Amino acid sequence: MRPTTAWQAMAQGPLSFLTSSWPWRSLAYLSGGVVVGAAAMLVLAAGLAAGLALLIVLIGVAPLVGTVLAATVVATVERRRLRLVDLDQLPDPHKAPDGPGLRAWVATRLKEQVTWRELMFTLLSAAALWWLDLLVLGFSFGVPALTFASLDSTTWPWAVFGGIVLLASPYTVTSWAGARAAMTRSFLAPRDRELGEELREVRASQSRLLDSFDAERVRIERDLHDGAQQRLVSLGMTLGLLRLETREGSPQAELLTRAESQLSTAHQELRSLIRGLNPPVLADHGLVAAIEDYAGRFPIPVTVDLRLPERLPRKLETTMYYLINEAMTNIARHSGATTAQVRGRYHSDLLILDITDDGHGGVAPEAGSGVTGLADRVTALDGRMRVSSPAGGPTLLHVEVPCRFA
Repeated sequence: MRPTTAWQAMAQGPLSFLTSSWPWRSLAYLSGGVVVGAAAMLVLAAGLAAGLALLIVLIGVAPLVGTVLAATVVATVERRRLRLVDLDQLPDPHKAPDGPGLRAWVATRLKEQVTWRELMFTLLSAAALWWLDLLVLGFSFGVPALTFASLDSTTWPWAVFGGIVLLASPYTVTSWAGARAAMTRSFLAPRDRELGEELREVRASQSRLLDSFDAERVRIERDLHDGAQQRLVSLGMTLGLLRLETREGSPQAELLTRAESQLSTAHQELRSLIRGLNPPVLADHGLVAAIEDYAGRFPIPVTVDLRLPERLPRKLETTMYYLINEAMTNIARHSGATTAQVRGRYHSDLLILDITDDGHGGVAPEAGSGVTGLADRVTALDGRMRVSSPAGGPTLLHVEVPCRFA
């Protein structure tokens, strides 16, 4: 799994992390934090001064205009800087002003909770965070520089200590950069209640669509089982009775044999379709058993490594089954792979799923491939999906879905 944050990169490969760009990105993030934090003090002071200067014109709200503007500017810069150590985009949570002009802009901003969080973060950054950035950088690089500069026959133990500090500096800098980024995200990320009624309605609509799809799938499975399948069984019995009245070796007997063979094939295909619509093993034994059963019938070898503490909620279990089913179907049809793997874990209220194959790669979700439908399924569950598929392979489909057991 490709890391998306500096913390993940350090945790996944403590040694390979040293040769990656993450330590340098973390260093740039903290160095920029010193500059931004120091500038924040000046910006806040300038904002307060501008607000007081406008006091005569805009009675009542003028003293806040400058500080709100300053905090908004600092927050915008911090959201952009966050991309250095956290690749997950942090959207702007502000809504459009209710009208044109500065007064409407200020009135809208003052009503938003995120504005006050931005102000708190700006004050925190100006008062403490940039000092901590400076302290971490000073300890990681200043202490070694001082010990090396004063090296002689009596101070060499301190130089050794400075060398150890310098060797550990990538981890020291990245650890604080990750903690600072997490704090920044907690202040500046939009809250669920700030996403708006329209977005909540979209999510509710997606949930209803999933429920409707599940109900319709069960109805189709039942109709096929009780209708078409029973008619095929009845047709088979009729052909059997007709064979009793047909002389062996006659042209009619040969036609009956061909008809019975075609009927058997159609019956097997229909049973396979019904089992795919609502597999009994999924309903009776859960996702792990259902995927293992499906992998056992797959045309290429598939390694299944799913470890779940218990059965998933019904809707999530069904959706994940069809997501894996469709992903593996795409592998069989388009990848040219000789092996595949399905790996899943449950960690901290999150279901993490990786589907890999050794095919020729080149999957491009933005080109409207079959992966787009899989991403829509994941989005409907408030999850996210990433695809890594360089030319020549391998292909990795990484899915993260929120999950809480009852």
